[in-house]
Amino acid sequence: MVFAHDTEIALRTAAALVNTAGGAFPREEGDTLSTVEELREFYVGWGWTGRFDGDATELEQARALRPRLRAAWLAADDDAAAAELVNELLRDGRALPQLVDHDGYGWHIHATDTDAPFARRMQVEAAMAFVDAIRAGELSGLRVCAADDCDDVLADLSRNRSKRYCDRGCGNRLAAAAYRSRRAD
Repeated sequence: MVFAHDTEIALRTAAALVNTAGGAFPREEGDTLSTVEELREFYVGWGWTGRFDGDATELEQARALRPRLRAAWLAADDDAAAAELVNELLRDGRALPQLVDHDGYGWHIHATDTDAPFARRMQVEAAMAFVDAIRAGELSGLRVCAADDCDDVLADLSRNRSKRYCDRGCGNRLAAAAYRSRRAD
């Protein structure tokens, strides 16, 4: 299943937001969304437009969204549970879907106004992407990294849904460790 561009970007962005919390992955940086500057880098890096206050309140709202999105990710093996969480995200975000055409993307859906708080827009965009995944029967592509020591989430948008590892290099790290182990024997 190929999703619309806005759905794919929203799923990847949501995964990136969830993964800023740190977790079990053996990385030195820990939480990578702990300052307003890091939030600004996330906003710019993921191509967001519209309102960005760049203050402590906005940072805390974005940080508070992460466990809610992770919960939706972890419910991906149960359509009904995922739908319940997604509906809550949509209600809380006061979603009002509308078709828009800007910046050369063609017609796509925005479900909040551009002047809505950044965290609310991220929440609703992620929820709308989950709606598409649920409706298409594609929740299996939303999973947790297969590395035993990593709990990052990923959106497998590959054609055959074979992606097992997050984007932080777990697949390469495990392959290198397996190679070194074979060479040592």
